[in-house]
Amino acid sequence: MKKHGPRSSSSCAACKMLKRRCTSSCIFAPYFRSDEPKKFAKVHKVFGASNVSKILTEVPEEQREETVNSLAYEAEARLSDPVYGCIGAITLLQRKMVELQYDLAIARARLARCNAAGSTTLGFDEGIAPADFGGLPFTSFAGPTSESFCQGGFSDFGNPAMSDFDQYPYTY
Repeated sequence: MKKHGPRSSSSCAACKMLKRRCTSSCIFAPYFRSDEPKKFAKVHKVFGASNVSKILTEVPEEQREETVNSLAYEAEARLSDPVYGCIGAITLLQRKMVELQYDLAIARARLARCNAAGSTTLGFDEGIAPADFGGLPFTSFAGPTSESFCQGGFSDFGNPAMSDFDQYPYTY
């Protein structure tokens, strides 16, 4: 029985797709295994085999695996969103982060208002004590504080920071 080292005797996914013989010095073999043909196909379609080969030879060996993972992610993003690619995903995440920061600011302001009121009762039917929330004092959520943080969308809050991202077609 043969011992399998880090690489089997079959061609790597890159050499199979390019229909060439995979040598022991193949730069693609450690990063595009034969059981992952779609990974190389996507990278090849977006960047081309020659460019990927050049990139891998220029990158230090200890960073090549991360480089290939990055190329694979970028290729998948570009194929799924040809216009924005990775920038679309980054913009979506930035938008979510700004919205969550805004929600956090609203929650902190409401908590400060509750603390200033000096009330420590919750008013929930379950009778949850403030100690169940780490000892933070809460007030009854009846009245104006019962609104959902996200009710009506973020445009209702008039946050000027949100308008920077309105040009992108992403919704969540």
